[in-house]
Amino acid sequence: MIWPAQFSGLAAVAGSPWKPLHLAIGMFDGVHLGHRAVIGAAVQSARRAGGQAGVLTFWPHPSALFRPDNPTRLIMDDAARTRALFELGVDAVIVEPFTPDFMHIRAEDFLPHVRRHLPQLAGVYAGENFRFGQGRQGDVALLVRTGRALGLEVFSTPRVNFNGEPISSSRIRTCLEAGGMEEANAMLGRAYAAEGPVVPGRQLGRTLGFPTLNLAWQPGLAPRFGVYAVQVTGAKSAGPLPAVANFGLRPTVETAAVAPLLEVHLLVGCPFDAGDPLTVKWLHFLRPEKKFSSVDELRTQMVRDRDAAEDFFRPGA
Repeated sequence: MIWPAQFSGLAAVAGSPWKPLHLAIGMFDGVHLGHRAVIGAAVQSARRAGGQAGVLTFWPHPSALFRPDNPTRLIMDDAARTRALFELGVDAVIVEPFTPDFMHIRAEDFLPHVRRHLPQLAGVYAGENFRFGQGRQGDVALLVRTGRALGLEVFSTPRVNFNGEPISSSRIRTCLEAGGMEEANAMLGRAYAAEGPVVPGRQLGRTLGFPTLNLAWQPGLAPRFGVYAVQVTGAKSAGPLPAVANFGLRPTVETAAVAPLLEVHLLVGCPFDAGDPLTVKWLHFLRPEKKFSSVDELRTQMVRDRDAAEDFFRPGA
């Protein structure tokens, strides 16, 4: 077994050579500061005890079963979330398929179910508001009782506050939908990011004097349409590069329904080409998307947007 390792469900774990396992459990959408407190506790305990730290999480979001016509739109897809979890130092990520059978496990049977698949389980870590089991009837008090019967230590982590209110994935989603990047990033503990390869575009930005890198990126939760100051990183850059980005439907130049597009104009020389994978970190909302009366009016606004982004990145601004 090569660590760190990812498993597609508890059933895939059988036979893995675990040391005593300290397991953080939760959905962890966004992997925000509250989530990091839970996972950090598991990692620290595992290191002190000479064991291993793991995360048990779920996919899809339970709302996909409860509300299939209106599921929760997620901050991160499964791949991005898993990468973020590994960055916190865990040895294993177990992504349990959230199926109807799993959904109907009784709350009092949840921890025994996990223990049967993970006999080396030594400790369980969760946020104080963690709910689980059929009908979400299980809480931390039940987790402690069932853990005690199994000889397991159960640790609950208090919620982390920002500006006097608990950090939550839903609160971050609200900020993203409003363009509140500074608040969202503060609660995430890092910059919100889009990842994807550069795809060929129509070259319209180039004809206007603003060549753009277009990313193939379709988020579950779309941030507010508009213009942002961002930073771009990729294998061909020595560090983050300042840029101005537009995310939206491009109503001035599109006459038919289109999918949202992320277009990035670097404020420095561009080392990237089509096909290059990039990470775009969203830092500051500049203005909402709007339809202009002409392409010339759009170009004038693009100059203002570039200047505003340069002002944002100017030292001491």
